[in-house]
Amino acid sequence: MSLSLAQARAIIDTALEKGRADAAQPLAIAVLDAGAHPVACVREDGASLFRFDIARAKATGALGMGADTRILAARAANNPAFFQSVVAATGGRLALSPGGVLIRDMEGAVIGAVGISGDTGDCDEACAVAGILAAGLSHGDSK
Repeated sequence: MSLSLAQARAIIDTALEKGRADAAQPLAIAVLDAGAHPVACVREDGASLFRFDIARAKATGALGMGADTRILAARAANNPAFFQSVVAATGGRLALSPGGVLIRDMEGAVIGAVGISGDTGDCDEACAVAGILAAGLSHGDSK
């Protein structure tokens, strides 16, 4: 199964609705397929300059490392030299803050990732998860 544009739009629409319901700061959202190609991206009015870049780095990092960025941030705290090397080797395509969430089909296969930036990492991640679930998909990081 691949990630469809309709699913990506559902993720974005629900994530934005949750953000507004939670009074989040303006969000940028990047939904990528399993190959890290953009399927759909948005930036709310008022989102600051680097928010899209951070959102895409969260999604790309989750895909590239095979885990949600919350898990990667915890791993990086225990092994900063390695993760600094990864960030350098990938040209900065890894953001170590919650808000990058793997998208899985109902069988558990990774079919993409969503990255959100604009508010706290916890809020960004909650919006991402809400969007994924609304699209009828699953989420989660590696073991």
